[in-house]
Amino acid sequence: MRKNSSLSHEIGSSLGDLSGPFSVYIHIPFCLRKCPYCSFFSVPATPGESEKYLDLLKKEILFYRAFLGEKSEASTLYFGGGTPTMLSPGQWEDLLSFLEENIPVSPCAEITVEANPESFSERHAAVWKKRRVSRVSIGVQSFSDGDLLWLGRPHDASKACEAVRTAVLGGFSVSADLMFGLRDQTLRSWAGSVKTALGLGVDHISLYQLSIDEGCRWNSSPPSGRTDGYPFYRWSQWYLPRKGFSQYEIASFSLPGRHSRHNTAYWRRDPVLGLGAGAWGFLGEKRYRNEGSLEGYASSVRAFGGSVAGMESVSGEKAAREAAVLLLRTQWGIPFDAFSHKYGQAILDSIQDTLRREAPADCFSESPGSLSLTPKGMRVANALWSLIV
Repeated sequence: MRKNSSLSHEIGSSLGDLSGPFSVYIHIPFCLRKCPYCSFFSVPATPGESEKYLDLLKKEILFYRAFLGEKSEASTLYFGGGTPTMLSPGQWEDLLSFLEENIPVSPCAEITVEANPESFSERHAAVWKKRRVSRVSIGVQSFSDGDLLWLGRPHDASKACEAVRTAVLGGFSVSADLMFGLRDQTLRSWAGSVKTALGLGVDHISLYQLSIDEGCRWNSSPPSGRTDGYPFYRWSQWYLPRKGFSQYEIASFSLPGRHSRHNTAYWRRDPVLGLGAGAWGFLGEKRYRNEGSLEGYASSVRAFGGSVAGMESVSGEKAAREAAVLLLRTQWGIPFDAFSHKYGQAILDSIQDTLRREAPADCFSESPGSLSLTPKGMRVANALWSLIV
């Protein structure tokens, strides 16, 4: 990725070139403490630090506002972390009010906030409802106290239930994150977590296998006893559709009409403006990342207005193959007409020929207008994607 002081202006120019909807991701990096498996940028919350960060975030928002065209508006906003609920309800009131004044947001926009059970409260829910937040994504991970203790989570199962119940009663569309492949985890305990989430009224579930990535504390000394995740994932593919949930993406299941529009924007390579320390964005075929430390972010915003630390252009065949992989994450797959119009018929033919020749026939499905993965294909998606890229 290139890195220089003009990158923020280049991304701003790409934002200004838009004539339609875009998405916004805002990173809130504060956590109560760092979980041992987490590789996302986050820091412990300290007194006064969040106020300084929000002031910088406002400066960054104002920087990009100057580039926005009259016809551009945000169709989705997503606040991730970190733990966004480490911000107080008063800070949320101020931040959401500022965003309403400075970023044009569609009247039917999807606005999502991530929440963790230990810090989410009814006061958060009240402020969010007032300020048009429509979705709450709760980092439950498990409804088993043993699992939560092993993961180093700062909440227990009771607190997780309380958080989900608060969000559901608050009138939000609620998603629960659940994790499988944990130490000594059984299919029975996994099923118990899934069924508990459904019983509490969630309309979306994101299922993740525990991964030990570079940058997390466990990377240097992975824990023993982790279970094979395949049975848990396959059981979920069998059980959730029987409860009205469709698997619309590799890790995501939802009731009809409750899929994440924001995440779908990533898989379709739609424009995403990333704001905040450690945020990633994608505008005008340019993928970029912001400064990944509070110090670097503060220095960059104060000096340049934006905080872009690196950028790469993704075009041509590389962009087409990346797009194919991202589209194949979803139940909709690759739409032939739109894909060939954007990337060319030749590359579409090449991708289809590769899958027909090298992938098992029961792992993908072709219709007259599209190609998508079957449930079995989603279970071996990494191997199928490697054939394309």
